[in-house]
Amino acid sequence: MAGLALWLALCGTARGADVRLAVAANFTDTGNELIAAFAEATGRQASASYGSTGKLYAQIRHGAPFDVFMAADRRRPELLEDNGLGVKGTRFTYARGQLVLWSPQSGLLEAPETWLASKDFTRLAIANPKTAPYGMAAREVLIRLDLWAPLQQRLVRGDSIAQTFQFVATANAQAGFVALSQIRAWNENEGSLWRIPSAYYSPINQQAILLTRGERNPAARQWLEFLRSETARSIIERYGYDTRN
Repeated sequence: MAGLALWLALCGTARGADVRLAVAANFTDTGNELIAAFAEATGRQASASYGSTGKLYAQIRHGAPFDVFMAADRRRPELLEDNGLGVKGTRFTYARGQLVLWSPQSGLLEAPETWLASKDFTRLAIANPKTAPYGMAAREVLIRLDLWAPLQQRLVRGDSIAQTFQFVATANAQAGFVALSQIRAWNENEGSLWRIPSAYYSPINQQAILLTRGERNPAARQWLEFLRSETARSIIERYGYDTRN
């Protein structure tokens, strides 16, 4: 019954769309702007379901009716390609994400590594490392700082990077590891922010792939072409991603 409910929900969100997208949660604001630009440029409509990369991957494995998968890592698109659920030769990196430590409280993170080591907080938010690539990156940062084990009792895990951001924005956590793109889309005071050095975590290469369900859909291929366009790259970079290969 749960699988049927998921199927019906996804079909409902895609009704009337020319191409159906499964998109990593960190890309929500960027994705929405890209969908609007795609419609203006091509006259075609795209619909997106946003969620953690791991959960979207599981939905695709169980037959969810998507045409394109836009993950927050390269591993899941690669697995889909290997398993015959993704079209070979269509996988590419559309964005490279940047991890940040963020708090709405101004001045809190002036010495971020010292603040983390001080444990002067009750809750620190991260995305679930098992399902969210940004959570995996956050785990790598804490391991590098020798803080993964000491902070276990203070970590609150979001199912996706979107939920993780909400934990911090609603003061359910004093700070959290989120995507720079989410801060760029934040309409309120930026608070305090630590742009974590790229050497502290593995590159977050976000890859897209045409799924076999969308192989015969011209709009799906047109979407992937659009993602490579200067218009799309400009939007993606404005939200804090790197698009250089």
